[in-house]
Amino acid sequence: MTVKIVTDTLSDITGDLAKDLDITVVPLYVRFGDEIFRDRVEINSEEFYRRLVYEDILPSTTQPTPNDFLVVYEELAKETDEILVIVVSSKLSGTYQSATQAKDMLKAKCRINIVDSLSVAMGMGLIVIAAVNAVKNGANLDEATQFTRKALSRSRLIAYFDTLKYLAKGGRIGKAQGLLGSMLSVKPILTVKDGEMSPLTRVRSLNSGFDYLYNVVANAGKIESLAVEHATTPGDADKLVERFSSIFPKDNIYRSIISPVIGTYAGPNALAISYLEAE
Repeated sequence: MTVKIVTDTLSDITGDLAKDLDITVVPLYVRFGDEIFRDRVEINSEEFYRRLVYEDILPSTTQPTPNDFLVVYEELAKETDEILVIVVSSKLSGTYQSATQAKDMLKAKCRINIVDSLSVAMGMGLIVIAAVNAVKNGANLDEATQFTRKALSRSRLIAYFDTLKYLAKGGRIGKAQGLLGSMLSVKPILTVKDGEMSPLTRVRSLNSGFDYLYNVVANAGKIESLAVEHATTPGDADKLVERFSSIFPKDNIYRSIISPVIGTYAGPNALAISYLEAE
């Protein structure tokens, strides 16, 4: 039986890509006041960002419940006896705990390995895609798990933020806290380090941000996979893809929209690039 791959919506793997690669994606939750939505299921990114920008209520987020994962495990256990689960950094969400609790609740005979990606967005998504490819090449559960854990150190996420307001209000600012005092005229660029948000630099404008993101990739050495994603500015993401096409095959660049749950903290106008260094 083939290993089945499970992740969560903070991987920013789109519905179409999940379908193509046979990945099961468990949604987190977004709350606006008394309204609760399953991320990317009951609210899409476009509607979410419209509400984020124009409504007074700031959203909050919640991890999936153990039962959300249990339902997925039970369904997949009908098809396989090996499941690999790759979830958002445990320092950013309690999703890992829910996935683990559900594993203990499962009565079906099925081995489940759970990997804390220590990342988010397509920084995690590219790890998931690499795991899928390992399984396609014949890896069993233990081999795919070992491959995935090794891939963690090859994953890079660099994000341009128009503002740190949402990250600060949401309590996920991590080591970028020190940037808050000087945010009036500069744009922060952050990465994920040791599983939490960490500052890289500050730039004066979006164009400077483009230059920084391009140079990171241009100087990264050999890259296995590359992704570009946006919150509310697809045109800016298009420009980045075009620019990267001079150093990486354009048709091989993954495109995604930053999910509502991540957008709660990233805010509008955010851009992110992720890449997986070649082995």
